Amino acid sequence: MPRRIDGVDVVEAATRHSFARHTHEQFGMGLIHQGAQKSLSGRGTVEAEAGDVITVNPGEVHDGTPIGDSGRSWRMLYLAPSLVEAIVSDISEGRRQTCEFADPVIRNAALAARFRAIFATAATAGSNESKLRWEELAVTLLAEAMRLVPRSAAGQKVPASIAAAVNLIDDDPLTPLTLADLARESGLSRFQVVRGFARAIGLTPHAYLMQRRIDIVRRLIGKGTPLAEAAAAGGFADQSHMTRVFVRKYGFSPGAYARAVG
Repeated sequence: MPRRIDGVDVVEAATRHSFARHTHEQFGMGLIHQGAQKSLSGRGTVEAEAGDVITVNPGEVHDGTPIGDSGRSWRMLYLAPSLVEAIVSDISEGRRQTCEFADPVIRNAALAARFRAIFATAATAGSNESKLRWEELAVTLLAEAMRLVPRSAAGQKVPASIAAAVNLIDDDPLTPLTLADLARESGLSRFQVVRGFARAIGLTPHAYLMQRRIDIVRRLIGKGTPLAEAAAAGGFADQSHMTRVFVRKYGFSPGAYARAVG
């Protein structure tokens, strides 16, 4: 179940759920606790097992399927980009603010031990002493895991025609767009838009639109917006539709997330 500490989403889960392709607006770092999983990442398909550290960068399309019948469990921290930028600036003494995780799976016992320590600290966060410990561990953890690799300019890899269709969605995810609208904006046929979108972005146009809308919902819930209002503001037909999409992507309900951040 999720909880939030100083803007960091702390998630612990055990599930056999197979996650659909999705993205996060945050940096994610975690540890496989039991079992194993296979997942798509921005760096290819990878497998992770118990004791492996796993990472994801903002906007990176990924999914997750358990290996075997027993499912898997993991612990994750989702960190706001602004928080990571501040830490990276400290680490690099102001020379750099942006970077990314270089490896989707890291097999490093010392790093895994540090992650366990910071996750345990999260359980007692609140006192000044635990906050100092949290910050201390976060700085050292990210310094090793990120290796100060510059963030790749992913947008430059997207053809201009597909980028035009992406921008049309990004400009207003609530607009009821059609495939013909995207084709007209990109100068491609409808089939070319679907194929090109999937190749360049990793999601179909509809899946990308749903991701942008669920991003809106998640931000609103994080600010305390009631679920029904968040669903309407995110362009969903009703709260049930929002909940189905939310659970399919994140593995827990909007209600659980609201309780975590409330």
